[in-house]
Amino acid sequence: MPSQPQLTGWGLPTVPQNAPMPQSAGPPRKFYTLQRVNGNGGNGKGDGIGGPHKHTLEESDKVKKNSVDRWLIKQEKDKRKEQGGDSSKKSYHKKATGNALATVKSHCKDDSLKLFGSCFCPFVQRAWISLEFKKIPYQYIEVDPYKKPQSLIEINPRGLVPALRHGPTWSTYESTVIMEYLEDLNTGPALLPPDAQTRATCRLWSDHINRHIIPGFYRLLQAQDTNDQVNHATELRNEIGKLVDAADPEGPFFLGRSMGFVDVQMAPWVLRLRRVLGPYRGWPEPEEGTRWATWVDAIEQHPSVKSTTSDDALYLDSYERYAENRPNTSQLANAVNSGRGLP
Repeated sequence: MPSQPQLTGWGLPTVPQNAPMPQSAGPPRKFYTLQRVNGNGGNGKGDGIGGPHKHTLEESDKVKKNSVDRWLIKQEKDKRKEQGGDSSKKSYHKKATGNALATVKSHCKDDSLKLFGSCFCPFVQRAWISLEFKKIPYQYIEVDPYKKPQSLIEINPRGLVPALRHGPTWSTYESTVIMEYLEDLNTGPALLPPDAQTRATCRLWSDHINRHIIPGFYRLLQAQDTNDQVNHATELRNEIGKLVDAADPEGPFFLGRSMGFVDVQMAPWVLRLRRVLGPYRGWPEPEEGTRWATWVDAIEQHPSVKSTTSDDALYLDSYERYAENRPNTSQLANAVNSGRGLP
């Protein structure tokens, strides 16, 4: 783990980071074509002249198919290595730990409502917190979104989590859409307030989180240049500051005494500021006595958040790929690197 600078208040990271070395283009690639030939002639002409090709057409096709299969397997192994499969590197976890693991075990039985998720994913945690908060019966199914199992593709053709199946055929995906759907079920306590104007305000600030805070989090985490890290830390601090200024002055949550929609939208990144940006980029702890510190503590201590949170090591390991900005870490990481919005 890299050494950390001394920080106070909203201090910014000063630890120098090594920028990635440019990679050479490598040798020119060769391309070949395959010709389907019969084995009864030297050139597949069937003229009776013996040649080295002794396969029937069916055998020849089988050999070619096996060659293609081997090539595809090699490509998949190389891709996994790029994503952190190197044994000397930390990679994403495929099984929850701590409180989250206990919650997984208590929701492993078949249910008509199924949440397909990955233990390290913050977008999954949004939907998961909502289910726990509302105490809606559900089944949690852990999937590896990098392998994109067919059960996940059937729900979300893009193979991303979270994904929700409710009933034998109906499904949806995207964390905010899932949260809205769970609200519309009118089961359990509400996360959105009853009046239309305050609901609209909640949606507006949820949009702020998705458009500005989340991309800012990943820009800072993925930045390798020290100056870029300082700039991105300042931008992220300012965007969080806007959200805190819009919150109820007394709190402890965004709208006041009870956790609501905006709190759940923000909660996974509140957790990861301390568990990921702290170790990797020197993100400071909230200043004691501030409105921000009160909010962070309320989110961290809420039972629905605690029950869906793994041990710190899971996040530290799973986000090393982002902190090193490894190639093909995720669609989100690629989008941030190219300056696009969230995928």
